[in-house]
Amino acid sequence: MLTAFARAFKTPDLRKKLLFTLGIMVVFRMGAHIPVPGVNYAGVQQCLTNMNKGGGNQLLGLVNLFSGGALLQITVFALGIMPYITSSIILQLLTVVIPRLDALKKEGQAGQAKITQYTRYLTIALAILQATAISATAQNGALFGSACSGSTVVPNQSVFTVATMVITMTAGTTVIMWLGELVTDRGIGNGMSILIFTSVAAQFPSQLWSIKASKGWLTFFIVIAMGLCMVGLVVFVEQAQRRIPVQYAKRMIGRRAYGGTSTYIPLKVNQAGVIPVIFASSLLYIPALVVQLSGSTSKGWGQWIEQNLAKNSDSALYMILYFVLIVFFAFFYVAISFNPEEVADNMKKYGGFIPGIRAGRPTAEYLNYVLTRITWPGSLYLGIIALVPLIALGLFSASQNFPFGGTSILIVVGVGLETVKQIESQLQQRNYEGFLR
Repeated sequence: MLTAFARAFKTPDLRKKLLFTLGIMVVFRMGAHIPVPGVNYAGVQQCLTNMNKGGGNQLLGLVNLFSGGALLQITVFALGIMPYITSSIILQLLTVVIPRLDALKKEGQAGQAKITQYTRYLTIALAILQATAISATAQNGALFGSACSGSTVVPNQSVFTVATMVITMTAGTTVIMWLGELVTDRGIGNGMSILIFTSVAAQFPSQLWSIKASKGWLTFFIVIAMGLCMVGLVVFVEQAQRRIPVQYAKRMIGRRAYGGTSTYIPLKVNQAGVIPVIFASSLLYIPALVVQLSGSTSKGWGQWIEQNLAKNSDSALYMILYFVLIVFFAFFYVAISFNPEEVADNMKKYGGFIPGIRAGRPTAEYLNYVLTRITWPGSLYLGIIALVPLIALGLFSASQNFPFGGTSILIVVGVGLETVKQIESQLQQRNYEGFLR
């Protein structure tokens, strides 16, 4: 692998792409450390210290993960890539509902460019909403729980200060979106995925060192061993797929024969990726967020939500709800992202068929049957991986500092595999040996 990397850097155009991608990653991490105007940096650090002593805040953990820890630092890139991810998911779901978007999706590159433009507009709108919510929670002290007051974080709470914070964080999201598109066009891999990978991986060293400092070397090595086992499991499942054989009949056009080839439809065991985990986490965060923004923590229902869904994420109720939601969203996302009827119609149109299965409706029913069968283990696998940090909270009291959480490990391994595949393919195009010998 090291030889392959050396050969990749010896190739001029590939070296430029790799260095450009690394440069964008450095710029992205620099923006995650620049405070927003109007925020007291020393006060934020004191609030973070007090919050970590009190066990941390689970409420905004997902957004903080995708921002590389920049959210709780209240920096220029505090929102991270989360608004773009949310808008992309919303547009993907609306494609199934709105015929106009479905027609654009089928138009090819021109239609996809239009959908991308809609995604950008929606990203800006979501960034404004999220920046406003974060500014409000920072002002009233809810962003750090009971660790400090709002005046410690934002000393001057005038309208101008709030507007400046919102504009700055929204502009930061726009810059992140632009950087991601630059990596996609001129770098290696998908730009948004690379930035997410950078955000998640940047927290690993500090989280591992925090575990060592608080729990000692034995726990540190146990966590490392668990992480390596999880990486192996995730790589194994992410690469696993069920290949449905497809045969295309020969067709005579004039004096030439076309078709007659054999191929397959790759159905991944984890067809939904990390999307179900994001959906489930976001849905469980909504009740606690409503309680904090409405100031209903003293009421009966507010106390129940705080106790069971916000503070005690290692409780049995939270784990059961989290697991069930992940399984549900795995089936839901697979159902809207893979259409067996459409695949069967395309196969029939071009003379393809599955050996032993009649073309048309029987093919669609067979694909749906196979997809349902392999989605079950994929969804259960996602649920188990996502529960690992919650189990770590009970075993090591290290949920906030546990680096090999479900979402983070899925992102790091998934993006890493895809990036390695792209470098591998470009090396093979130049007749170089690949990563695998």
